Amino acid sequence: MLRAEYKKHVLYFKRPAGTSRGVLRRKTSFYITVRDDENPEIKGVGECSTIKGLSIDPWDRYEEKLGEVCRNINYYTAELQEGLNDFPSIRFGLETALFDFQRGGRHILFPSDFTSGRGGIKINGLIWMGSFDFMKQQIKDKLDKGFECIKIKIGAIDFDSEIELLKMIRKEYGNKVLELRTDANGAFSPREALEKLKRLSDFDIHSIEQPISQNQWEEMARLCENSPVPIALDEELIGINSEKEISKMLDTIKPQYIILKPSLIGGFAIAKRYITEAEKRDTGWWLTSALESNIGLNALAQWIYQWENPLPQGLGTGQLFTNNIESPLYLDNDTLMFDPDAKWGDING
Repeated sequence: MLRAEYKKHVLYFKRPAGTSRGVLRRKTSFYITVRDDENPEIKGVGECSTIKGLSIDPWDRYEEKLGEVCRNINYYTAELQEGLNDFPSIRFGLETALFDFQRGGRHILFPSDFTSGRGGIKINGLIWMGSFDFMKQQIKDKLDKGFECIKIKIGAIDFDSEIELLKMIRKEYGNKVLELRTDANGAFSPREALEKLKRLSDFDIHSIEQPISQNQWEEMARLCENSPVPIALDEELIGINSEKEISKMLDTIKPQYIILKPSLIGGFAIAKRYITEAEKRDTGWWLTSALESNIGLNALAQWIYQWENPLPQGLGTGQLFTNNIESPLYLDNDTLMFDPDAKWGDING
């Protein structure tokens, strides 16, 4: 007989001077622990990571649902997809806790060259929104560390200043040396988006994530057809999880890329569904964390390594928190690695 329980964990961000006002200062995760009465020392742990204002999980019913899942863990083992469409982060946490438990509770969910320390995952360097000087310094730091792909959040300062940042980068680093990704987080209006995308195209931009806010399929489809910068859907995927809905959305918008965040879309089973449909249409994809602690980040890294996706992944968030769980994950320049000899910290610590 399986037993399950959950624990709340508040993560605090490191906030350097120059960060934009309104940027997250902390976020909440919940750790689900699954064990068997007959062998209680083996524990599977998964992370339910939520971001208020972005996750669709109903916050007012969140812990009530977590409690229900834990009380009925044996049912949810068999019927994982039932009743959790509105709680994608719980589905992801439960799914990873069960994977961990089934493989001996050692945080090795998907054994590979990555977990043995022989393989690594190329990642993009994330540039946080803030003042011009703050963003410029972050860019310099990432380039000094050898990153070959950086992702710049845009929309926090005026667009002309962001253009100046891109000019500064391209003046020293051509597109054969450095890949530039941008993320607008839906900041552009449909009326202005195409003109801004044309200006961005001067800088050999690899892609832009979510130039306009989600649920504007006709406008997004028009942009994907006419934009000189390839468009990647991000928030657009949230709340769409059936094969029929995914197919309809991809056929309507026809994006160049999609970005998978299992905590926001409902776990690896849904992510795999997206990959299957995207590859049928020759749509590119990559994986990005949704500000999970090292518990969730570890699961994401192990899962994506299996796919042999050559694109840099968005998995550079492990150093963002002041109180993250100690883990075998570490960065070697722009490559995420796993040290099999390192110890995990205590989630109850």
